[in-house]
Amino acid sequence: MLEGILLGLQTAFSIEMLLMVIAGCLIGTFIGMLPGLGPMSIIAIMIPVAISMGDPAAALILLAGVYYGAIFGGSTSSILLNAPGVAGTVATSFDGYPMAKKGKAGKALTIAAIASFCGGTIGAVLLMIFAPALSSVALLFHSAEYFALMVVGLSAIAAFAGAGNVAKALMMTILGLMLATVGETTMAPMPRFTMGLMDLQSGLGFVTLAMAMFALPEALFLVLKPSLSASGESGEIKDLRITKAEAKSIAPVIGRQSLQGFFIGVLPGAGATIASFLGYAVERNIAPKKEQDEFGKGSVKGLAAPETANNAACTGSFVPLLTLGIPGSGTTAILLGALIALNVTPGPRLMLDEPQIFWSVIISMYIGNLVLLVLNLPLIPYIAKVLSVPRNYLIPFILFFTLMGAYIGQNNATELLILVGFGICATVLKFADYPLAPLLIGFILGGMLEDNFSRSMQLYDGFGFVLQRPMTLGLLAIAVILILLPTFRNYRARSASVADGD
Repeated sequence: MLEGILLGLQTAFSIEMLLMVIAGCLIGTFIGMLPGLGPMSIIAIMIPVAISMGDPAAALILLAGVYYGAIFGGSTSSILLNAPGVAGTVATSFDGYPMAKKGKAGKALTIAAIASFCGGTIGAVLLMIFAPALSSVALLFHSAEYFALMVVGLSAIAAFAGAGNVAKALMMTILGLMLATVGETTMAPMPRFTMGLMDLQSGLGFVTLAMAMFALPEALFLVLKPSLSASGESGEIKDLRITKAEAKSIAPVIGRQSLQGFFIGVLPGAGATIASFLGYAVERNIAPKKEQDEFGKGSVKGLAAPETANNAACTGSFVPLLTLGIPGSGTTAILLGALIALNVTPGPRLMLDEPQIFWSVIISMYIGNLVLLVLNLPLIPYIAKVLSVPRNYLIPFILFFTLMGAYIGQNNATELLILVGFGICATVLKFADYPLAPLLIGFILGGMLEDNFSRSMQLYDGFGFVLQRPMTLGLLAIAVILILLPTFRNYRARSASVADGD
């Protein structure tokens, strides 16, 4: 291991590799800031460039830098415009955007940058220490465990429901699960619920739905209720630094979510999205009652948790990719294709046959996270000035990137009609005080939930997999606890208030 680390240091600190890290981080950061242009798109475009390099280590370092750079930079559009173009930064907008509306855009971006840096760096340390051992743990997860993990993710709806809104959140989650069944799946290769439209055969696009749920309603709100949308904002960007109390508050959150996010990222098929949702849900559920009420309204913990978790999970996703040759997400699947094109076979023997590739990628992640922090922190005052743009200019700006993101996502004009239709429905639901986040969670996890459930039912001839696999039963028990915990807390709070009244 020590020899591998020294070899990785020697390779990663060469001039060529340092330039690859910086280039990847720059490209990824700016791509992540643009709604609709996620890491998958740009990595797919850059594969020919990477292959032409000839050096597999340089190619993978460049593509990896683009990957975690996009996750790092994806928080910007979520915080400033409420337009999460990358699934892993959806949860960032829940508290990041309310902070920006209160005139704390600079502080929100600072917290996001620090949390991202800590999550990515701690994840890189854990990757170096645990990669060989965790590869065997990942093999223990089969379809039944992944189904249970998706259920745990869906149980996070309790974290996104305000007081008295659990039923609304549940309804929105079910609606999201229903939307996830549109089109073909791997287990059902036939059109479903497409209403005869060929454009829906591959299902609804995540980017389209994300833009319709968050960005488009925000633009319409600015038009329909300008006074409400602008409340608490000012043209002056101030309060860029976090206080000692805030730093003390988010420090344990960053520690917990770095660990949790990394271990979720290790599981093939989980990734940054589930890690960010679970990170947010866990921190809200364990927070004191007074701090729980702040979640969704600009909580520093609610912002730090998903930003730490998604970056740690991004690093963790390299464990199954490098040690097992199993892609943990769509992005790592593209990275796997790039490695194979470069005549590198990821798997258990990669550490032995190509140690310079394995260890140089890990060492480059330390350098990359430092580069991202240095790039982002000085630019925060300038990035945050997006909020000082007059409303009549900002509305077309949001609409342009929303429409562009939806079109680029599928390269299909029908997506624009779907976007407008869902956007209008989302605006109506927002006026009726229905939470939109649970719908997106249901949609994102719905496809994976269905596929893994179908496989489990086929392998075990029914629901027997729940009892036959103890890990599945344990994960489902955790999901039940997450659902019942808020109800128990509300009951205890009501009992305490009745006792005080007596």
